Amino acid sequence: MDKTITGLILLLLVTQSYGQLEQDKALHFLGGSLYGLAGAGLASQISKGNRTWTFVGSIGGSLLIGLAKEAIDKNQYDGWDNADLLATVLGGASVGVTIDILKQRKKRKRDELYKKAIGHTKLITPLKPFLLVKQKPLTLLGISERVRASIP
Repeated sequence: MDKTITGLILLLLVTQSYGQLEQDKALHFLGGSLYGLAGAGLASQISKGNRTWTFVGSIGGSLLIGLAKEAIDKNQYDGWDNADLLATVLGGASVGVTIDILKQRKKRKRDELYKKAIGHTKLITPLKPFLLVKQKPLTLLGISERVRASIP
């Protein structure tokens, strides 16, 4: 019930604040979000899921499209607007933060499922392979001494 009321109040506040923005700024924010998403996806693929580079890719993608759009506006209408550029970059930043939050939630859920699967409350770090070298390899596989003796 509390979440519903909080969500309703937040929706009303956002609706009121949206009326204060120019339509152009909202479109720049949306464009920055879309290109930030593309930049984040590309950076995540290149960096193999590194959180920092994913966020940088999100900001970079929105910054590149914002600079390109403002350069076109400067050429066509002789009007560079830093507020439009800021709205575009903020769109990319919001996507970067959202992706980071969702990835952390997914990681926590995966860790929780792993803990439940192994029946432990704390994660166990794997043994170092150097400690296992002292044992015979077939013992590590679970083969008994009697079976091992019959192997030629």
